[in-house]
Order: sequence, then C-alpha cells, then structure tokens
Amino acid sequence: MAPNLLDLYLAFQRIALHAFGGVLPWARRELVERRSWLSDEEFTEQLGLCQFLPGPNVGNLAVAVGSRFHGVAGAAAAFLGLYILPVAIVLVLGGVYARYRALPTLSGALDGIAAVAAGLIAAMAIKMARPLLRRKRKPWHAPVFVMLTFGAVGALRLPLVWAMPLLAAASILLAPDEA
Repeated sequence: MAPNLLDLYLAFQRIALHAFGGVLPWARRELVERRSWLSDEEFTEQLGLCQFLPGPNVGNLAVAVGSRFHGVAGAAAAFLGLYILPVAIVLVLGGVYARYRALPTLSGALDGIAAVAAGLIAAMAIKMARPLLRRKRKPWHAPVFVMLTFGAVGALRLPLVWAMPLLAAASILLAPDEA
C-alpha cells in the first residue's frame, strides 16, 4: 500500500533519528524490512542511482522515494522528515562540542561512535550485495563490478567523479540481456 504524505514524513524522520552516523542501514531497514515500500532489489537500484547523483545519498534517496509515491509533495515530505530534526540536533551538539571538545572522554566517545558507524556500513553493504549476487542472469556481473569499484576507489584511490562514470559505462555495456 502506498504511503501518504504524513507516512513519508514520519518514516524519514524515524530513519533520521535512529540513524545518527549511519543512515543508509536504517533507511534500508525502514523502507524494505519494516514498511515493505521497496523490495531489496528496488532499494539497491534506487540507492545506486542516488549515489551517482550529486548530494548526500540518503537525501537523494528520500527525494526519490517520496517522489515515487507522491511526486514533488512526496519528495518534499520525505526530505523534510529526514532533515528538520537532525539539523536542530546538530546545531545543539555543535554548541556542546565547541564548549567541551578538550575533554578526553568526549574524544574517546567519538572514536567509539566512528567504529560503530563503520560496522553499520559494512553490514549494510553485505545486505545490499545479497540480492545482486543471487541474480541468475550473468551471475558474474555483480561480483566483478563490486570488486572493480572497490579496487578503483578503495585501493587505487581514484576519485568517485572519475570512477563512477567509467564503471557505470562498463556495467551498462556488459549488462545482462533482459530479453
């Protein structure tokens, strides 16, 4: 069932408030697992498009999902749900950090939070890869491009602005036939 505008706003607000430091795993959980608004494959495809576009991935995802259900009004509802409360919280936390940043306890807490965020991203990458790896059409396609992307960006440290268009073009040329 398609969500209404309030549902979109509240879902993305929930994502934002549960996901400080690791929004994409929570977005996937909310949109795919909890609300079933997108399938695994639809989420992966939407996110792939959103990562290719300029701007924050999850902001692009909010706009894409909201737009899918209610056009411009849905895009606005999802985008505002994602950003209104977090912006307020960041402003408050920025003030607290400016006042207390020299405390060793705060530095240690931030190190722990960064490790948790990295773990969330790794877990989400595994969840996103599963539907791609289960495809029966040319099963080599997804793993090859996962490795090429990791090699280009992670190992060779190519800028995303170069790696994404090159790998996207290669992926399109080698894409499985749908017919």
